[in-house]
This record gives sequence, structure tokens and C-alpha cells, in this order.
Amino acid sequence: MNGYKLIVGSKNYSSWSLRGWLSMRQSGATFEETFIPFHTEERGELIRKHSPSGLVPVLLDGDLLINDSLAIAEYLAEQHPTAGLWPDDPTARAVARAAAAEMHSGFGALRSALPMNFRLVREGPERSAEVNADVQRIEDVWRNCRSRFAQAGPFLFGDFCTADAMYAPVVSRLRTYSVDIAADSQAYMDAVWAHPWMVEWGKAAATEPAIEKYDAI
Repeated sequence: MNGYKLIVGSKNYSSWSLRGWLSMRQSGATFEETFIPFHTEERGELIRKHSPSGLVPVLLDGDLLINDSLAIAEYLAEQHPTAGLWPDDPTARAVARAAAAEMHSGFGALRSALPMNFRLVREGPERSAEVNADVQRIEDVWRNCRSRFAQAGPFLFGDFCTADAMYAPVVSRLRTYSVDIAADSQAYMDAVWAHPWMVEWGKAAATEPAIEKYDAI
């Protein structure tokens, strides 16, 4: 299918844009990408030209507008059912959807304290008990998915899928702030970080101007 347009924000700072973009790449479809830089004063105005919510990413398919990362993934999975956005096995697919939904709606403490800064690696701030609990729960999700469904590959369900796309910004966050994690979690993070789409995204992120207020966190 042709005619997709994907609007994304900063590749260094916009975690939700990364999720939508990874799903778009997973679909295998061609698409036109519109990039809205975060370092300009016109950022909000530029985003609202495309997104009624004022948020990115946004997927346009003709007259259809989808402005939520998980909804974008679901739509693309319906339009491209052989692309592997979700596992083929019904049980694995249900668990993958649950893991993705938990990431979509949860882990607020980690998101607030450790914002995505894709190209940065540093010692992180002192973490609260709530952030540490989020990290532990994320590791538990990863461990459960991989122990049950990842016999055929290095990702949560073997092959890369939407669940991995949803957790990819967490991989970046834990790396950026040098968070200590278990060896099995580190192995999973290494696999995600080395994925060609993550490498491509990272190269683009490295070219963006720094935003001091974000880099100071």
C-alpha cells in the first residue's frame, strides 16, 4: 500500500515517535516521513497542523488520521497481516498485546525521571523507589516474555514485533542513565540496540541540535 504519511518529532527526545516509526518500518510499507524538530519555538504550532491532540506520532492514510503509537501499530498490523507486527501464535499474540498495553499506559515514574535522550550516555540521577519498581517490573515483563516465547530469536517473542517497538525507548532510557540491570535484560537490550532500525534512528538522532533543558536532566 502506498500513500502513508508519518509525522514524527525529535528523534533524540521523542520516545513515542520512535515507537510509531518502528511499527511503520516493521510493516514494510513505503511512507513519507515528516519531521518536526523540538528545538524550535514553533514546535507546538507545527505539530497541531497535523495532530489535533498536539502529540506525535501521527499516521495519515488518505483521509484517515491516527495519532497514537499503539493504534498506529494495530492499524498497520491489520493492513499488513504478514509483516509480523504481532506474533502469529494466538497465545503469544495475547501476551504481546498485554505487554505493549502495559508499556503504553504505565511506568509513569520511570518516564518522568528518565526521559529519552537517545544519543546520551551518563550517570543518571538518584532514583526513587517508584522508578526502581518500574525498572524491576519491566525486567519481569521481559523475562516472562522471553522465557515463554523467545526460543527462535533474541527479542521478546523471538522475532522483532510491536512489543519490542513499545519497549525500545525504555532500552534507550536504561542505557542513557546507566541503570544496572540483570544479565538477561542486558542481553535483550543489546539485541534491540543493535537492530538496524534502531541504528538508523540513532544516526538521525545524533545530527539534531541539543536542547539544554532536556540534556541537563
